[in-house]
Parts: sequence; structure tokens; C-alpha cells
Amino acid sequence: MTRHEGGCLCGAVRYATLAMPSRVTVCHCRFCQRATGSAYMVEPIFDERDLVVLSGAPKIYDQVSAGSGKVVHVHFCPDCGTKLWLSFERFPDAVGIYAGTFDDPCWFPLAPETSKHIFLGAARPDTIVPAGVPTFTEHATTNDGTPQQATIFETCRRIGDL
Repeated sequence: MTRHEGGCLCGAVRYATLAMPSRVTVCHCRFCQRATGSAYMVEPIFDERDLVVLSGAPKIYDQVSAGSGKVVHVHFCPDCGTKLWLSFERFPDAVGIYAGTFDDPCWFPLAPETSKHIFLGAARPDTIVPAGVPTFTEHATTNDGTPQQATIFETCRRIGDL
């Protein structure tokens, strides 16, 4: 078993994941930009049963996704406001952790076989996309679960040059 802990800025809410992520999504949508205050969110995805709350009780804010029309549940610390993970109406058995909240935010790989970049259509023009990673203009699947066609670049690319 792989156990990695994380938590909020003030330490009131602590969690552990008990497995490797099934995949890692790097999302460039406006929601993730706003939620992180950054250009994109690095989001390792876990089965919900592999996330354990160790201390505290996060609050939940519900946001309807502009992309899917489904509710995204944002779990955050009620004291300091740190966003910790997402759960999804669209994917009820999955959680996406805000990678920066892990004690070691670099413990999982960002390998081309297990990661993808989504919503490149909303990405900052100065964003660099690594070579060999599946990329998508919007979601990787349609609302009914149909996979979208990925674009994989042979060399690193700057979004503004695409």
C-alpha cells in the first residue's frame, strides 16, 4: 500500500491517500485557474475509497461545471479556506486531490502513460505542454463517456504557438 499525507495551510484538516493515483489530470480550464489562483491545476485522481480524512472536517462548496454541466464538489478547510480535493457528480467513485496540498506534492509521476492535459483551449498562451503527453482542447471524454481524440506533440510546445 502507498500512503501519502497532506492537508490545509492551518493544519486543521489532514488526509491520506492509500494508493497510487489512477491517472493525473493537468487541467487548464477557467474553474481550475480560478480555484488554484494559477495557470492550471495538477490533479492526481484516486478512487474515493483510497482517500481517508485523518483530522478535521472539510466543508463542501458545489459548483456546476461549465464543461459538463455536472456538479463538482470542492472540499476545503472551514478555517483557512485551503481547497483540498474535488469529488464529482460525473465520476461518483473518484476524487481529485489538489496536488499542492500533499506534504510532498511531487511524490507521484507525471508520466505520459498516466497523465493528460485538458482544456488547452482555455490555457494561458505562454503555457508549455510537454512532449508525449495526451492533450485535449476540452474534456478527454464527452458527457456520455465517449473518448475524445488526443493530440500528442513530439516536442514540447508553447500553447501560443499551436
